[in-house]
Amino acid sequence: MSADPDHILGPIRAPGDPMTEEDGRALRTALGRFATGVAVITVATPGGPLGITANSFASVSLDPPLVLWSPAKASRRFRPFVEADHFAIHVMGAEQGDLAGRFVREGNPFGDLTWKSDPEGTPLIDGCLARFRCRRAAVHDAGDHVIVIGDVLAASHRDGAPLVFAAGRYGGFASSD
Repeated sequence: MSADPDHILGPIRAPGDPMTEEDGRALRTALGRFATGVAVITVATPGGPLGITANSFASVSLDPPLVLWSPAKASRRFRPFVEADHFAIHVMGAEQGDLAGRFVREGNPFGDLTWKSDPEGTPLIDGCLARFRCRRAAVHDAGDHVIVIGDVLAASHRDGAPLVFAAGRYGGFASSD
């Protein structure tokens, strides 16, 4: 039998009822207990390459090959990512926390970075644990985010451990075997 959690989300809310600030913090903290991988999503824009770090990447289907990620509507980089016909998802390796951190904030993280463009012009970062070149298949509204579904055009990978994100921090993966 487990003990009650120290912090609980306020009273049960009806769907669509607004969250209080306290409930929002409690929910964010609870969600932070779920460890995820770390990815950098890139697109080509008229102003040059653009990238953003995300932990919302997931597989949707193997046949057809579909993946998803969920950018926040409040991001100033939101529009180029949901309007791009093509994008790439780069899964970060355990040693790539600094690289992932470069794409968290706005600026030019591509400055001294080794990268190339694919045939569609999408920026591809070298050395990532896995990479998925995608064509936008659909965009679905999802509250303060959207869900971008990508049709996987190509995928590649290398050996190594993944970069993990939990409780607001990067870390590593340890097998339980």
